[in-house]
Amino acid sequence: MTTTYPFSAIVGMDGLRLALLLNAVSPAVGGVLVRGEKGTAKSTAVRAIASLLPEVDVVAGCRFSCDPAAPDPSCPDGPHEAGTGEARPARMVELPVGASEDRLVGALDIERALSDGVKAFEPGLLADAHRGVLYVDEVNLLHDHLIDLLLDAAAMGASYVEREGVSVRHAARFLLVGTMNPEEGELRPQLLDRFGLTVEVAASRDTGERVEVVRRRLAYDEDPEGFAARWAADEEALRERIAAARALLPRVGLGDRALRQIAAVCAGFEVDGMRADIVTARTATALAAWAGRTDVRTEDVRGAALLSLPHRRRRAPFDAPGLDEDKLDEILRRFEEDDPEPDPDPGPGDGPGHEDGPGGSGPDDPGGPEGGPHEGAGDGAREQAPPAEPEPSVPDQRTGEHETADRGPDSAPADREGGPDEADGGAGGAGGERAAVGAAEPFRTRRLDVPGLGEGAAGRRSRARSAHGRTTGARRPRGALSALHLSATVRAAAPHQLARGRRGPGLLVRRDDLREAVREGREGNLVLFVVDASGSMAARKRMSAIKGAVLSLLLDAYQRRDKVGLITFRGADAELALPPTSSVDTAAARLERLPTGGRTPLAAGLLKAREVLRVERLRDPARRPLLVVVTDGRATGARRSGSPTPVERAGLAARTLAGDGVASVVVDCESGPVRLGLAGALARELRGTPVTLDELRADSVAALVRDVRTVSNPRRAA
Repeated sequence: MTTTYPFSAIVGMDGLRLALLLNAVSPAVGGVLVRGEKGTAKSTAVRAIASLLPEVDVVAGCRFSCDPAAPDPSCPDGPHEAGTGEARPARMVELPVGASEDRLVGALDIERALSDGVKAFEPGLLADAHRGVLYVDEVNLLHDHLIDLLLDAAAMGASYVEREGVSVRHAARFLLVGTMNPEEGELRPQLLDRFGLTVEVAASRDTGERVEVVRRRLAYDEDPEGFAARWAADEEALRERIAAARALLPRVGLGDRALRQIAAVCAGFEVDGMRADIVTARTATALAAWAGRTDVRTEDVRGAALLSLPHRRRRAPFDAPGLDEDKLDEILRRFEEDDPEPDPDPGPGDGPGHEDGPGGSGPDDPGGPEGGPHEGAGDGAREQAPPAEPEPSVPDQRTGEHETADRGPDSAPADREGGPDEADGGAGGAGGERAAVGAAEPFRTRRLDVPGLGEGAAGRRSRARSAHGRTTGARRPRGALSALHLSATVRAAAPHQLARGRRGPGLLVRRDDLREAVREGREGNLVLFVVDASGSMAARKRMSAIKGAVLSLLLDAYQRRDKVGLITFRGADAELALPPTSSVDTAAARLERLPTGGRTPLAAGLLKAREVLRVERLRDPARRPLLVVVTDGRATGARRSGSPTPVERAGLAARTLAGDGVASVVVDCESGPVRLGLAGALARELRGTPVTLDELRADSVAALVRDVRTVSNPRRAA
């Protein structure tokens, strides 16, 4: 059996350790979400806390961990007799990202249920985690259908398994703990709100702390049992303190004044719903119990808000979770002015080890920030405030040849909407790099689908065969039966009943009779953006609108569970600004800082897109791509005598992409009273769909009659 890294040996990460300890004291807090970069000991800390949890009393032999004092009346292993309890350690169950639905909720033997009427049920991970911890590493990568099941179980405290009229229900109340790397994508808001607390962790920049992390980790890897033995006394002290805080928790008083403080803070940060208030109240109570007090103070409310509100505050799309501590202090200060009643006198549980606030940062407090050898965190990381988003850099202006220098009959004049200094040939325009401009307000876009029927990862964009969705047919099972098609199974078994000697009312079903449902749902796609950042797009007002449109499409991709990539082209070449990833907010940050200027190498952008799609097709052949080209259609660049013009090179690259069968959309950014229709011509070469910025809006009338066109539909593409 593998020896777990001791929780008390973890270096730094005060906020994470405190959040986990508070959940150990009061499971009603509702779990914790740990956000942080790779290699910051998130998983080490979570696995270490399980060994500190108090034992639980369970009914002997019950696979669903029923409490002998109050057994579940609907337990599949019940009914249970009184006095059959036994103690066992609390479990920490890990849910793999790639787990199946049956592995999570359990499996029902459909064949025995139909033929014998027996509910032969094999419990899943939700049953194993009942009255324990359910840990999901990389929770942001969990498939949508598993997230839906987790949401249902967390909301109802029970798991339901339904198979064509045969159902099993069992209790499933667990502490949900998840870890994630934000670079790999964000969580759905519904699941995010189910986590009671959230903490951000980052690797320490302190040399001494990093040295101590490495020293302890090497010592653990060399001799896990010996290392754990050296920390056994500190682990036992933590267990005793958790048990004492649990015993004290029912006596902690949450007065009206503390409740008003909590309400003022939650209202001040404009959080949605009432769950934030409830979780903050439970966390403040747990903080008081952890500090050994029976009253909730202002410092408890403040500490609770710092843990319970960052992921619930109302924020703009792609903003990182966080809480403005200055604003929190101002809200609490105003509350003190309006309600000057002092906090109660210190209770008998107060002591010098608890006088420093929510974590109780006295010398005996393993949750405090002071640096005793028993206070640290795993592979080594320290909680830090999330870094502020850097301001867009202002690049040095460079002198270069204006685009007008090589314009021929295939090129068009630039828009002049921004004045001479923003024109294609003006100073700082095509020939020089310009500072990034901010994006306009995002809007709800129309859905852009990939035509046909795919079989990619579950999502919400294009039609696909999937395990969930509407039933469109039936087939023989491929492997284990997961979705029974009852009527098709009955039709297959009915002709053989006499030959099988049926005498009673039951239907005699054999394995060959079983049919599984064929279902159609939605898949996530790879949405590859190819954005023109050349001088012809550099007018500030227009570029702001274009960035707002791309930001809107990115927000749509996030909601539809797509992977996204970003290619930009300007000057002499194209650049892969963001390789395909699930982190849509990273793409939004790269877009926000995108400078403009230079020539328009449209062909280079399209060829770069083809190369990226080729590589991604090898990595994930089931995920179908959607190419979104954002341009006004102009193409400029150097031209040798006898060689194709920039426009001709762009047309050749577009036809090559069309030959690969890539579904594409061209967002026409041309503006002004005179329009040359170059983006529309590019869309025809790509056999894709041209849309204007206005047609991207979901409420646009023109958008109601437009569809994505591809090679597979040449008549509509013509």
